[in-house]
Amino acid sequence: MTQLRISEAARFLGVSDDTVRRMVESGTLSSLSDSSGRAVIDGSELAAELRRAASTPEDPARVASSARNRFVGLVTEVIMDKVMAQVELQCGPFRVVSLMSSEAVRALDLKPGAVATAVIKSTNVMVETGKP
Repeated sequence: MTQLRISEAARFLGVSDDTVRRMVESGTLSSLSDSSGRAVIDGSELAAELRRAASTPEDPARVASSARNRFVGLVTEVIMDKVMAQVELQCGPFRVVSLMSSEAVRALDLKPGAVATAVIKSTNVMVETGKP
């Protein structure tokens, strides 16, 4: 069973350590004590809370799609030359960068501040951990 310290749980939730402690006090999360007597949160319980609390802005496209990875965000930067462009979006805590034609950028009217959705359909996704 993976156990996370209060500060680690706070980092995943995007809140302060004190907020996690209040979540434990209110019963939203439960804590255990590790072998050193420190309060820890069960990793699977934290994962369930993250999934429950996850919210994303409504996808403005409102289209049916087989792609499950749709990240709604704001365009933060567009670097464009005559043929190609690099478009950067901030989707919640995630920075997503896309390379596309300059023609597509103009057609979609992509510029800083525009709401856009990054759609990722991939059969090759790598997962890493800190373990060897």
